[in-house]
Amino acid sequence: MSSEQHTYRLNGISCANCAQTFENNVKEIDGVKDANVHFATAKIDVVGEASIADIEKAGSFEKIKVIRENIEPEKKPFWMRHDTVLLAALLVIFGFIAHATFGSSHYLPNVLYGLSALIGGLSLFKAGLINLTKRHFDMKTLMTVAVIGAVIIGEWREAAIVVILFAISEALESYSMEKARSSIRSLINITPNKARIRRNGTEQTIDIADVAVGDVMLVKPGERIAMDGKILEGDSSINQSSITGESIPAEKTQGDEVFAGTINQDGFLEIEVTKKAEDTTIAKIIHMVEEAQEERAPAQQFVDRFAAYYTPAIIAISALVAIIPPLLGGAWSTWVYQGLAVLVVGCPCALVVSTPVAITTAIGNAARNGVLIKGGIHLEQIGTIKKMAFDKTGTLTEGRPKVTDIHFFTDEHAKALGYLKGLEIRSNHPLAQAVTNYISDEQPDIAAADVQSFTTIHGKGIQGEINGQTVYAGSPNFFINVPAVHINHYQDAGKTVMLCGTNDELLLAVALRDEPRTESRSVIQNLHDLGIRQTYMLTGDHEQTATALKDDLALTDMKANLLPEDKLQFIKAQENGNIAMIGDGINDTPALAASKVGIAMGSAGTDSALETADVALMGDDLKKLPYTVKLSRKALGIIKQNISFAIGIKILALLLVIPGWLTLWIAIFADMGATLLVTLNALRLMKIT
Repeated sequence: MSSEQHTYRLNGISCANCAQTFENNVKEIDGVKDANVHFATAKIDVVGEASIADIEKAGSFEKIKVIRENIEPEKKPFWMRHDTVLLAALLVIFGFIAHATFGSSHYLPNVLYGLSALIGGLSLFKAGLINLTKRHFDMKTLMTVAVIGAVIIGEWREAAIVVILFAISEALESYSMEKARSSIRSLINITPNKARIRRNGTEQTIDIADVAVGDVMLVKPGERIAMDGKILEGDSSINQSSITGESIPAEKTQGDEVFAGTINQDGFLEIEVTKKAEDTTIAKIIHMVEEAQEERAPAQQFVDRFAAYYTPAIIAISALVAIIPPLLGGAWSTWVYQGLAVLVVGCPCALVVSTPVAITTAIGNAARNGVLIKGGIHLEQIGTIKKMAFDKTGTLTEGRPKVTDIHFFTDEHAKALGYLKGLEIRSNHPLAQAVTNYISDEQPDIAAADVQSFTTIHGKGIQGEINGQTVYAGSPNFFINVPAVHINHYQDAGKTVMLCGTNDELLLAVALRDEPRTESRSVIQNLHDLGIRQTYMLTGDHEQTATALKDDLALTDMKANLLPEDKLQFIKAQENGNIAMIGDGINDTPALAASKVGIAMGSAGTDSALETADVALMGDDLKKLPYTVKLSRKALGIIKQNISFAIGIKILALLLVIPGWLTLWIAIFADMGATLLVTLNALRLMKIT
């Protein structure tokens, strides 16, 4: 027997209990070793050999359609997918007309009601009877028993209306779940299925599955990029919102990386393919989001445990309602009817769907906005966080030192800058690059001095011979008799100071700083406004630089002179580890892993960050952090509301049993209302931005 796994997409799967029944049916197919249905993402993994026809037969009770994963499903109008419901509703209307015309004693109304129940509930009865034989009590089982019981006691009209209301409820629930899944479906649909490739001097359009690493892909203005790659020729603006959530296009040129699913806006590009279709950044995001939507959050685990006891309890209560009052003198028909209504109203459908629909919607919305949340548990945890620790370089700051000030000790400015430029262009230090860029941009006419005998002095700076004299550039401790007033002023502002001079005179002082991101201060303020009580900056910089930046950004605290292991110890020392760590996903991996929620910055194309972080901000955009906290807290609130709605409406309906007012109509309306209420409430998460 083959152990190969096949993944298919499913159309028509609308309830969690139906998904479980379908999974069990598929497992019984000859040739299938195992099967796993993913309700949130409407997918099934089948291990072994089974035809699509056999799998669809296993799901015929729900009219489930099976589609190969990479094939676009056929789109049918909503009414065409539920035409039997419309026919059943028409028969009920004709039944009411016949009842008004011929009276309640005539056979025609009951015939029409019976046909309506049969046509509208055929798949319901099929699934319910199969479940009965297997002693599996889900919604369809309870509804089947209730409808059969209503027919036995002569309530044909009630049976028909209950079937129609249930069918409408299922149809609306299916529609709502499709909306909840739409965020991840939109990610799937943005990637082209074909790519224009040049091989051996010939252009051809082929399926992306047949594109090989090293192929040259040709992309015209306005087209979506089909594969991840590196630009060989051309310049363009690339709309990367599908990956990073950034609305402003990124300027790309030769040597830059581009991603599948992004839009080439205004230039013709030749791109060398660097990853296979299944390894592209968008493919990994889709896979991780689908896995995240399936991961059970703590609230969902509670609901599952609760439902396991709840359903048997409802069946027991239903039996007691149907049997005990008649034994005490009540009418059997009345109390059997009440017992059937308890069965219907007690269905846990709304309770079961209350959490996963919220998790699915929230994680899908986050992915669409460039935030990858890797599971329901992390979605919940973000909302409970009260402390956040930030790496400094590249997270709160730009990650690139820039020249902020120059102070000359000589009137010969051009000579001083020429000497400094001549030395720095020979160094590969990040500060040297910042200085040469600054001089080239601000003073393009300054020529670099000719330097002989260039040498690096470890930990201090650089030196060389210019016009027969030794010239130095480096830290203040490289020089003697330095005017402290200028140096201290810059250092107090959190800047690094570099001096340039000879043995006889100082020429100039340059102040540099890794500037904070323009959005950092507002992001910290927004986090404080959201209830994050403590914000820390963790950095390896010296204390003066860290203090200046902490004050500038209004952080509550900072820790300076830290090595990676020191950051890890700081995170571990927090009470209950209840702290989030935000870093670059590579250098801060130990601290990210130890924190309650590890959040990686700028993870587009960074495989290690995608793999290790609990949350990945795909674009290098710190503003997504308050959005993520807000989304998590809104999701937590909606999950609690949904559980309360689902249980509260059931309790209110069940209380109607006491005066004998509970009817099958009220029961189905209560169940349908609760299910739709929790689903529509969860869909509000799609609006969070």
